[in-house]
Amino acid sequence: MGESQSRYSIVERLTTKKLDIMTAKADLEDGLRQKQETLECQQKEFEEWKEDNEEDIKRETRERQKKVEKAKTQLNNAKQRLSERQKVYDEKIKAIEEALQSIQEISKTSPTV
Repeated sequence: MGESQSRYSIVERLTTKKLDIMTAKADLEDGLRQKQETLECQQKEFEEWKEDNEEDIKRETRERQKKVEKAKTQLNNAKQRLSERQKVYDEKIKAIEEALQSIQEISKTSPTV
């Protein structure tokens, strides 16, 4: 009976050892599967990040282009107003010069008291 008990304990230990090894092997596969899932998740996040950045860049580009166009319009408007104002000032200067000339003419012909 001691011999069968000894064989039983050997079989039990070997079976336990086999189960431990199978569990360790399964853990290796689980670890690999987790790493694969992590990689896939990171790749997906990277692609989403890249798409978001591309959209952000497009949006920022459009906003900056609008600012440039607005600045161009403002410059053109300012140039047009400058020209118009210069004409107004030229007309005022011309009117003052004519008034001064008229005063000089009057001064020449009228006696000073």
